[in-house]
Amino acid sequence: QVQLVESGGASVQPGGSLRLSCAASGFGFSTNTMAWYRQAPGNQRELVAVISTGGSGTNYRDSVKGRFTISRDNGKNTVYLQMNSLKAEDTGVYYCNIYGLSDSWGQGTQVTVSS
Repeated sequence: QVQLVESGGASVQPGGSLRLSCAASGFGFSTNTMAWYRQAPGNQRELVAVISTGGSGTNYRDSVKGRFTISRDNGKNTVYLQMNSLKAEDTGVYYCNIYGLSDSWGQGTQVTVSS
């Protein structure tokens, strides 16, 4: 049973930084491509970043390229999202999941960027 627990969200000012963490269990973490998603109020959930099983391959949505960095620690079954130069449009609930999986979502972690 896939279990995902996101943490690290907070309220920050524009230009600030946050590091999100996602602890995974119940499946073969090291053999799955992982991803971060986010959902802003009134919007659909969108893909933010993807990381390959070994961590050497990453991909980002255009709006976060150069500001966000996804990483993983297979020994700790954890995936991270380092977010720098945060903007108001980054506000939302952030979720991690196995890339391409449409269920088994965790509770997410709220990120609010506001002055």
